[in-house]
Amino acid sequence: MPTTDETHTTPATPEAPSTAQLVRQLTEQVRTLVTDEVELAKVEMAAKGKALGVGAGLAGAGTVVALGGGLTLIAAAIAALALLPPVWAAALITGGVLLIAGGGLALAGKKQITDGVPPVPHEAINSTKHDMDTVRTELRR
Repeated sequence: MPTTDETHTTPATPEAPSTAQLVRQLTEQVRTLVTDEVELAKVEMAAKGKALGVGAGLAGAGTVVALGGGLTLIAAAIAALALLPPVWAAALITGGVLLIAGGGLALAGKKQITDGVPPVPHEAINSTKHDMDTVRTELRR
């Protein structure tokens, strides 16, 4: 007969993860975090690039329309010098409308360009800073 009581066992306690396991988890989490931040930066840069392209297109279109307006005003001045009031009046009105339209397009383009510049992923940078602050706070505990 055994002298020890084999029916009594101590309940298993959950062990704390080893240092190696914690380092492995930290490495995986940092890798995931970096991958997510890079993806966020890519998305943000693509959006800024698109806004920059649209703004440049609008500014170009506004420039062409304004140039047309300027050419029309030149034609109006020529017609006025020829003393044909109906012709120069029509050309003056057309030129004015084209200049107003061109100015509106140019201002819209300028706004789009301003929204896209500088092409820096601010959201990704701020998110990364926040993540680093969180990691620093957790490491101090």
